[in-house]
Amino acid sequence: MKTLGTDYTKALVPATAADISCAQQSTFDWLASRFPLDQDPLAKLSTSAIVRREDLHEVVQALRDTPEFAYDMLIDIIGIDYLNYPGHQGPRFAVTYLFKSMRFAAHRFQLKVLVDEEDLVVPSLHDLFHIANWAEREVWDLFGIRFEGHPNMKRLLNHFEFVGHPLRKDYPAQKRQWLSTNDPLLDQLEARLRENGMELIDPIPLNTPAVEDVIKGSRR
Repeated sequence: MKTLGTDYTKALVPATAADISCAQQSTFDWLASRFPLDQDPLAKLSTSAIVRREDLHEVVQALRDTPEFAYDMLIDIIGIDYLNYPGHQGPRFAVTYLFKSMRFAAHRFQLKVLVDEEDLVVPSLHDLFHIANWAEREVWDLFGIRFEGHPNMKRLLNHFEFVGHPLRKDYPAQKRQWLSTNDPLLDQLEARLRENGMELIDPIPLNTPAVEDVIKGSRR
């Protein structure tokens, strides 16, 4: 990730609401002169841009690498399900990206990509921001939106045997699932150890409990 010469040891002077609003509008206008995009009508408290998914990677890279904007921090990636949302028209799902600059206190911006239910795929940003590796996995796990090009698109919060995506609005809130084994979540840790020339001498095995123990535990 490029830092654009930012001195992170110096605290930024807090920005006013007017400063942030001005910076957001300036960012939107700059992007609109270079990419096809729309202003998000659902964003009532800030200026937010809706971008085409095929432009997402290029737009984010431009925001990060253009010195006068320097959006060098990806704060979060958020999945949205608009099922039964009042007044919403268009694709059911969306992915929202929150950015800020470590160089300019007023620079905070939001991008949104709308995703059709029949084609839930968005380009991965893991090569631009390391945090996207984990945040994209969370969105996939909870909403079922895949990120094309992600190096390890597996569940992050739910068990690997879990069926469905629990933050979708049509997922039954009281649904229970039978899971047959523990998930050690060690594959990435082992890969990192090997990258650093180390190896687990005694890897932790999967624990497969007896069926009667699982049934007994599910009844508690």
